[in-house]
Amino acid sequence: MRTLLTYITAFPGRSVVILIALLVAGLAEGLSLTTLLPLLSTAIEGSGDSGISHFIITRLQNAGIEPTVGVMLVIIVGGMVVKSIILLLSNREVGNTVAHVATALRLELLDALLASRWQYYLQKKSGALVNSVATEAYRAANGFEYGANVVALSIQVLVYSIVALSVSWKATLVSLLIGLLLLSVLHRLVKSARRAGTQQTRLLKQLLSYLNDVLGSVKPLKAMARENVADVILREHTRELEQSLRREVMSREALVALQEPIIATLAAIGLYMALVMWDLSLPAVMVLVFLLVRILSLLNKTQRRYQLLTTQESAYWALRTAAEEARAASEKTWGTTRPVLEHEIRFEHVGFEYGNKAVFEDLNMVIPVNTMTVIMGPSGIGKSTLLDLICGIHVADKGNILIDGKPLYEHDMRSWRRLIGYVPQESILLHDSVLNNIIVGEPELGMDDALRALEQTGARAFVEALPEGMDTVVGERGGQLSGGQRQRIAIARALAHQPRLLIFDEPTSALDPENVKIICDTMRTLSRQLTVIVVSHQRELIEAADRVYVFSDNGFGLASQDTDGAFSSASQ
Repeated sequence: MRTLLTYITAFPGRSVVILIALLVAGLAEGLSLTTLLPLLSTAIEGSGDSGISHFIITRLQNAGIEPTVGVMLVIIVGGMVVKSIILLLSNREVGNTVAHVATALRLELLDALLASRWQYYLQKKSGALVNSVATEAYRAANGFEYGANVVALSIQVLVYSIVALSVSWKATLVSLLIGLLLLSVLHRLVKSARRAGTQQTRLLKQLLSYLNDVLGSVKPLKAMARENVADVILREHTRELEQSLRREVMSREALVALQEPIIATLAAIGLYMALVMWDLSLPAVMVLVFLLVRILSLLNKTQRRYQLLTTQESAYWALRTAAEEARAASEKTWGTTRPVLEHEIRFEHVGFEYGNKAVFEDLNMVIPVNTMTVIMGPSGIGKSTLLDLICGIHVADKGNILIDGKPLYEHDMRSWRRLIGYVPQESILLHDSVLNNIIVGEPELGMDDALRALEQTGARAFVEALPEGMDTVVGERGGQLSGGQRQRIAIARALAHQPRLLIFDEPTSALDPENVKIICDTMRTLSRQLTVIVVSHQRELIEAADRVYVFSDNGFGLASQDTDGAFSSASQ
């Protein structure tokens, strides 16, 4: 019940509305049922002379209502109609709340993920995060629906029990005690379903995480005829998931199968006690048997819904755990100054360690605005880390990174990043149109911004020549386009919001010489309007640069070009 109470606490407004509606519906049904006994007494015995029958008839007469068979039938039917209408409205609210819960849980996790540090992403499997946003949020929302069902059925059980107690409290109490005892025995099946649900949450996360990784590398696997290895692992995960689902189905169906004979047994016991032991009248017995069967049926339904709730609750707690972990890894709070970038970016005695390895110990460098600066050096030396420090993704352990003379940590980080256009080494595009790949859903950007960015990259002509122009779908990861075309669209994406700083991380590493020249010309042109920082080993880019910094195992320095076009550097 902890999950049900958590749902109610997390969404109190909607839960209160639902509970009130269900309570009113239960009262309407209960009031209509109270006329059932006097109706049967009048129909069978000709008068309603039993205690409860006399009480109800008197109350109707005091209200100016003649208790005829027709009037009592109208009351019964009217109560049922009112109850059905209220239940319809409350169930509609339940459906709306389920959709709201799924959306709220997804947004809560997404907000926490997007606000977390970069190191957190590196530690998590993207497939597991996708599973949390998609599958676990859906299952958790279904858990809320089953929880609402449990509450609704419990209210109906309460209403029927009150009416049954007014007919014969002895028979009702005995039947309820026996019913609760047998339901407690069947609770083992509920526990089995809970274990199966927890296992499904774990297995789904593993399966989708691995599937995401496999699909991301399916091309090289197929090229080497090694996709069968991935197939074996995926099949193993799928079989384990199938076994877990079978256990859940078996527990659920066993509960249903055992409940029906229990209902029949208890109804027979109630009928025997009412007729033989307590010598009730036939109308009272008929009403009592109807009520007891209805109560036990509702109790069984309640237990089945609770069983379904237990199979889904693990998804809710897994989702909450993921959101709490992401919030715990949120980025630090930065300053409030809005940066402009009018003069330079300066590193002063910057030191940074990653794990136990010192990447930088005493880094000093200057990047003037409206220039093209190239960073070169062997792999693993720290070039990409340098870019991460500029973007604020990593934080220097010592020293300062100054933006126009003011430390980066004193600036509002979101405002600073809005001044940056970033083009990664691997230009992964969305399986969407060219337009949406450039503006990426940002509401402030539109067609004019995309066309301007394409014009800046020299890509407008080839985009307009595509079959559907800006509406052409580029395919999975941009596979319908060439490498050079993908890269230029990625650059246009970085330029769409009109940044002041443009960062390229190995932008031409996978391009042919012709496309390398095109990208180099594009960057050289952009450097007249923007500050451009490029990590690259391409000679064309190095020759086009205003300054080149060289990283090496021996140190770091500003390169100079000799008469043969070779570069050398003085280490720091």
